[in-house]
Amino acid sequence: MFKYLNIIILISGISLAQAIPIPNIEYSPKQYVCYKAASEQIVVDGKLNETSWEKAEWTDDFIDIEGSVKPNPRFKTKVKMLWENKYFYIAAELTEPHIWANLLNRDDIIFFDNDFEVFIDPDGDTHGYVEFEMNALNTVWDLLLIQPYRDIDNAALHGWDIKNLESGVEILGTLNNSSDIDDKWTVEIAFPWKGFDEITNMKTPPINGDQWRVNFSRVEWHTEVIDGKYSKITNPETGKSLPEDNWVWSPQGVVNMHYPEMWGLVQFSTTEVGDSVVKFQKNIEEDIKWYLRNVYYLQKEYFAENHKYADDIKKLGIKNMDIKGYKFPVVIETTSSYFEAKLYSDSGKIYYKISANGLVQKIE
Repeated sequence: MFKYLNIIILISGISLAQAIPIPNIEYSPKQYVCYKAASEQIVVDGKLNETSWEKAEWTDDFIDIEGSVKPNPRFKTKVKMLWENKYFYIAAELTEPHIWANLLNRDDIIFFDNDFEVFIDPDGDTHGYVEFEMNALNTVWDLLLIQPYRDIDNAALHGWDIKNLESGVEILGTLNNSSDIDDKWTVEIAFPWKGFDEITNMKTPPINGDQWRVNFSRVEWHTEVIDGKYSKITNPETGKSLPEDNWVWSPQGVVNMHYPEMWGLVQFSTTEVGDSVVKFQKNIEEDIKWYLRNVYYLQKEYFAENHKYADDIKKLGIKNMDIKGYKFPVVIETTSSYFEAKLYSDSGKIYYKISANGLVQKIE
């Protein structure tokens, strides 16, 4: 259980009566096998010139945060991942004809610039996860989310820092120079495993085959050049900047990165990168979590309409699934302002549950 959860709940009200947007895409999170880096030292400078990086595979190009229902991004973005005993390494390549950045101070709100973002939920319970953002100046913003904003006010701990974090940027072009056309910028990040110890019970570094929830986002603003400087294009009717583009690795189906259940799955392998190909292993637990997540979505809708939670799964209109080793229907327990939905194993000794606060747990 996340250590700070009880403290935050005392000072922040949980939103119970509000229905939340449901992702409008088929559930199909992206998958990636993250291999172990070779024994060479990786210098975190954004250059990606180590042999391990050359052997690591790129992800698919990013798509719109809402998925294929929206146009393809204007510029390409892709990511690589590696790991070793001290760090989880992430590299990204961002094609960009006009590279600019303004924010200089750590923990500035970096997405006010064009940026690259990383989201990591080690145990996949949607609570206690990391958000990291950086711009082309290598200014970073790292924060800890107790749980998604949909479930609790003041969910973010902005003063939290990842100790011993390293990051670097390489610019192929010129920064903040509107007189030329740039090529791209590449970023490199080293997340120390010890930085995750306080937010998860997962082993760090991971053991072979462990799967973590991870996603990446790129914020891209529409700009024009005024007096030789980049400026965000504004809507003449409102005077406000045009909405930013949000491009991601694993689509969310909603314009909100804080749906950890929609993030990609990264499987860690002890195989050294380039030695052999490791197959991504489907985990039945993800099907269970997704089914329970749909119960949660529907319960939020039901509460908004009826001012109470459904005490019978039939009232939600959700069909049973066929998951080997588990028995349906889901069992629901409610109070006047809370619910738990449980899916039991055939033996009854193991069950998964989801609660009104969105937390998913496996109970043995």
